[in-house]
Amino acid sequence: MNIYNYTIKQLEEYFLNKNEKKFKATQVFEWLYQKRVTSFDEMTNIKKEVINYLKQDFKFEDLKLLTKQEDIDVCKFLFELKDGNKIEAVLMKHDYGNSLCVSSQVGCNMGCKFCESGRLKKVRNLETGEMVLQLLKVEKELNIRISHLVLMGIGEPFDNYDNVINFIDIINTPKGIALGSRHITVSTCGIIPKIKEFIKDGKQVNLAISLHASNDKLRNELMPISKVYKLDDLIKTIKEYIKETNRRVTFEYILLKGINDKKENALELAKLLKGMNCYVNLIPYNETSHIEFKKSDQKTILNFYDTLKKNNIGVTIRREFGKKVSAACGQLRANYKEEL
Repeated sequence: MNIYNYTIKQLEEYFLNKNEKKFKATQVFEWLYQKRVTSFDEMTNIKKEVINYLKQDFKFEDLKLLTKQEDIDVCKFLFELKDGNKIEAVLMKHDYGNSLCVSSQVGCNMGCKFCESGRLKKVRNLETGEMVLQLLKVEKELNIRISHLVLMGIGEPFDNYDNVINFIDIINTPKGIALGSRHITVSTCGIIPKIKEFIKDGKQVNLAISLHASNDKLRNELMPISKVYKLDDLIKTIKEYIKETNRRVTFEYILLKGINDKKENALELAKLLKGMNCYVNLIPYNETSHIEFKKSDQKTILNFYDTLKKNNIGVTIRREFGKKVSAACGQLRANYKEEL
C-alpha cells in the first residue's frame, strides 16, 4: 500500500493493531511531510522492528514528470501514474503566495461542454496518495512551498469524495503538510448529496461552485449535471451550507462569447444570488482547438462585472495565466495523447 494514501488517524489505527503506541503515526508523518524522506530507513527515531513491518506493509510510490510548460507566474506539469495514465497540476504564483491546482481524477464524467477534461472521459479516481504526490513533486521540482491549494484540476472532486476528504486531512494535519483550512479550496459542479455530506463532515476549507449559467435552460445546455440537480435545488443547498458553516461560497462563472455573457445573464445571476454570503469569480475562457466556444471580449467581461457590482454582488475577474502554455484544464494531457 502507498504510504501517502494514509491519514494520520488511519496510521494510528494501523499502529494500534500492531500493539504499538499511536504516537508513532505522528513520527511517521513528521518524517514524510516535514523532513520529506523517501525511505523508511531514514526514520531514525523509530525502532528497527517497526521499520521492518512498515517496509513489509507500505511502499513509497512516485509520479513520473513527463513534461512541464512555463509562462509568467505559471508552471503546468504533466505527470504519469503507475498505471500509465496522465494527470495535470498547475502552479500559479500570486502576490499572496504559491497556489497549486491539483487533479482528483483521470478524466471526468461530468461532460461540461466547454471543458477539455470532460472531452476525455473518466478513466478512474485518483488515490489519496496520487493527489498528495502532486503537491510533493511540484514543491521539490521548483524548490518552493505551496501556500494555497485548489482542487480544480482534472476531475470532479465530489465524484471521488472519500479520497478527496482523506487528501484534505493529510495536507491540513499540523504534523503533516500543515496547510491551513482557509488556504484549501474544493470546487464542485454541484453534486448535491455530496455537498450535504460535506456540510456534515464539517471541513473548514473553502467551497467553490462551478455555476457558469444563470438559469436551468442554459445550464442544462452547458453542464449535463444540471439535468440531475436543478439550479434552484443547488442554490437551496448552498444556502444551507452557508447557514451551517458561516462560510462564504465562491461561484465560478466562465464567460463564453455570445452564450452566457449578456447583460440579461448578469442581471439574472444577480437576482439568483441576492442576499447570499458569496462572491462570483468571473473566468475568461481558455480557448482550445477541440471545442467551439470562444472567449468573451474584454469590454463584455467588464460590463458583466459592472452589472454584478451595481447589483451588490461581490465579484472578481480571475487573472489570466498561461497564454503561452496549454492553459485549459486537461489541455496538456489531451495534446500529449494526440502527439503519441
